[in-house]
Amino acid sequence: MSADPSPECCHLDRRGFLLLAATAAVAAGCEAVNTGGSNAGGGAPRVIDAGPASAYAKEGVYPQHKEHGFFLIRHGSQLIAVSSYCTHRHCKLDAEQDRTFYCPCHGSTFDPSGKVTEGPAKRDLPIFATATDSRGHVMVTVSS
Repeated sequence: MSADPSPECCHLDRRGFLLLAATAAVAAGCEAVNTGGSNAGGGAPRVIDAGPASAYAKEGVYPQHKEHGFFLIRHGSQLIAVSSYCTHRHCKLDAEQDRTFYCPCHGSTFDPSGKVTEGPAKRDLPIFATATDSRGHVMVTVSS
């Protein structure tokens, strides 16, 4: 019988933590590729608690985490996090009524999955890793 070395204060079990760490590493690598190797603040990836998953039950775009660097999008059973910064010149995007994203700086537009629909942006929006912890909260790994 071996004791579990993880402290009781942690909300993720060992498997959940390893999964979150692995997806964070993959997301960090994808972010570096999608943005030409740089991120907003040049810092390491960070995990943000976006609150209870039940708050994102309806279809649509949830813009309340724009200042943290991402939008959450519910499409069917899938909940994804896309960057809230344009890949052209890193301006903050606006979420539109039709679930698209618009860059007020230079006019780029992106579809609900983050794909470029109109330039000058040439790269799609980065998708960030999401996971649900043992409390039922959505955890999003973003580059700072």
